[in-house]
Amino acid sequence: MNLLFLMTDQHRVDTLGCYGNPHVATPNLDRLAATGTRFDRFYTPTAICTPARASLLTGQAPFRHRLLANYERNVGYLEDLREDAFTFPGALKERGYQLGLIGKWHGGTTRNAASYGFDGPDLPGWHNPVDHPDYLAYLEERGLPPYRISDLIRGTTPNGNQGNLLAARLHQPEEATFEHYLATRAIEHLDRYAADGRPFFLAAHFFGPHLPYLLPDEYFDMYDPALVELPPSIAETFEGKPPVQRNYSEHWTFDTIPIEVTRKLIAVYWGYVTLIDRQLGRILDRLDELGLSGETSVFFTADHGEFTGAHRLHDKGPAMYEDIYRIPGIVRIPGEEPQVRTEFVTLTDCTATILELAGCDTGPAVDSRSLVPLVRGERPEWPGELLAEFHGHHFPYPQRMLRDDRYKLVVNPESVNELYDLHADPYELGNRYTHPELAPVRRRLMRRLYDLLRERGDNFYHWMTPMYDIGPSDYDPTLSAFEKEGTTR
Repeated sequence: MNLLFLMTDQHRVDTLGCYGNPHVATPNLDRLAATGTRFDRFYTPTAICTPARASLLTGQAPFRHRLLANYERNVGYLEDLREDAFTFPGALKERGYQLGLIGKWHGGTTRNAASYGFDGPDLPGWHNPVDHPDYLAYLEERGLPPYRISDLIRGTTPNGNQGNLLAARLHQPEEATFEHYLATRAIEHLDRYAADGRPFFLAAHFFGPHLPYLLPDEYFDMYDPALVELPPSIAETFEGKPPVQRNYSEHWTFDTIPIEVTRKLIAVYWGYVTLIDRQLGRILDRLDELGLSGETSVFFTADHGEFTGAHRLHDKGPAMYEDIYRIPGIVRIPGEEPQVRTEFVTLTDCTATILELAGCDTGPAVDSRSLVPLVRGERPEWPGELLAEFHGHHFPYPQRMLRDDRYKLVVNPESVNELYDLHADPYELGNRYTHPELAPVRRRLMRRLYDLLRERGDNFYHWMTPMYDIGPSDYDPTLSAFEKEGTTR
């Protein structure tokens, strides 16, 4: 079985037609969803690039693989996986797979994709490396103009400086964009792998639609901002919530940007999604032309989401909202019927899925469940809850989240905890953690989160002390006095 893994970065699930967006043109991903399994509740294990991608690589939760932060803004964590860490490409290589990774590698500082056996140009970092020699050679060979931008959109920070760049107009045709370049290189790899005849795993990891949104005129102006319905959570007041969220809003300069510019930013983000969809379509079309679709499983997902103004925020950060934790997830296995599944699944589950499809042992991917039974239409026993974690970006900020069908609990040891009723408050505007009527729910979720963390071996459970409604009678009697006293680390 061949494996094609298509991945974007910082991609909101609500920008795809197959997930209900009536305005954004995503015909290629919609076609993939219509012929495969679309997961409606697909989540990242952590809403930050490097840890999420390391979880995909290893099938392990971030606390276990310990690659906890992006190296550009590291705060003292490890910057590479341990030498003895299990990774799925190693298992596939033992099975004789050709391995390719075209695009974003954000998995460490001393080891790159080639260190794990992948072919392809070395493209590290968080955003399109437009000065990379291979990209510059691509432009020169085709007589295409170099990267140049204008019409920069940014706000003003609290100290009066210019804020981070959010979007700009790119003075290149589509064929010169980094996205088109990545798709071209992926197609070239497909051609090589098809000629070789051995099974292959090929990943195409796009750097977008991560901000800043840098697009040619066609895509920058593709969508009328009047079409944009602002996210309801733009009414966020941050009342009763961790102060870090308000501080992040100021850092991302939301309140210094006129609301019509916010609409334009979202419209440009939509244009970015359509640009990438067209490049993904080129790859999928080539798969068809090579006659490989009937023997190739195709994945599409993202590492995490993006705020684009939701909760008066941009980018991602220490706020475990659906906007950045729920992501698109589509899997197409040849011969299986199209469907929509509503189980809670995660990016980490792709690891065991890849391993099973390749005929490898899934056991080493200890925090991963194969999605193959779900794609086959089976009804296996499956958890009715989702666990996610965060460790910091710019600064350490530990968080754990547990959500079930209705409620979401977020534990913030450095601040106030959060509890949301997602049926009554789907946009997570009202923190109900201290509301007396939800005390039984709060205790139940706290108890369950504590148990899950202990079962996993995640030492975050040390934070789960009696002050968080887990009384001494609830503790396992085998716990040490150190743990009973609530010592944090």
